[in-house]
Amino acid sequence: MNCRQSERKLPGYLDGGISPREHASVREHLTTCQSCQVQLERYRRLAVCLANVHAEMPPADLALRIRIRASQHVTPAARLRKAWSTVSMTFEDFLKPLAVPATGGILTALIVFVLVAHNVLVGVPVGIVPNDLPLNLVQPARLESLAPFPLPGSQGDSGSAPLLLEATLNAQGQVVSYKILAGPSDQAVLRQIDQMMMFSHFRPELSFGRPQAGGRVLLSFSEVRVHG
Repeated sequence: MNCRQSERKLPGYLDGGISPREHASVREHLTTCQSCQVQLERYRRLAVCLANVHAEMPPADLALRIRIRASQHVTPAARLRKAWSTVSMTFEDFLKPLAVPATGGILTALIVFVLVAHNVLVGVPVGIVPNDLPLNLVQPARLESLAPFPLPGSQGDSGSAPLLLEATLNAQGQVVSYKILAGPSDQAVLRQIDQMMMFSHFRPELSFGRPQAGGRVLLSFSEVRVHG
């Protein structure tokens, strides 16, 4: 054992606070080390002086004062939580009056967006007004001018049946096919229909201003109706 190790165990050597093995090691070192003997003598004198000191009684309210001081002590984490709580309450008090108007504005914007998307993208008008022009960007095919070929049922004679047919157009407005929905369908009528379809003028279906194939036009012996 060296002097440094011995000096740390000298107080325990005096009051028996070290193990018997350490006590023997310190005693063996003291037999050969004069400086450690001097240090041991100083510890003995200090122990005698402390033994003659009268014990002071603590104040009666010492425990209470300790508890009060402990309750007043605030850790950094507690300060941070208190500051965060204050900031949160401030923002809540500031934003709560704006919550209802902001929610109403968002709902209004969503409703307007749905209506615009429904009218523009889907191409179906929200309301139908009689005799009004379509405002959407998808417009159905229609007849521009009908060729002046007489058809059975169009002259008003009582012996002929009305004729109703549906024509399908391509993107150029030409009739690619048709079918008779009602009325005569013999060979003479079919030849007259072919001539009329060939020399009639149609406007194809328009989607965002571009002609589209597949538009249909419904024709009758007395009037023209347009179907999208």
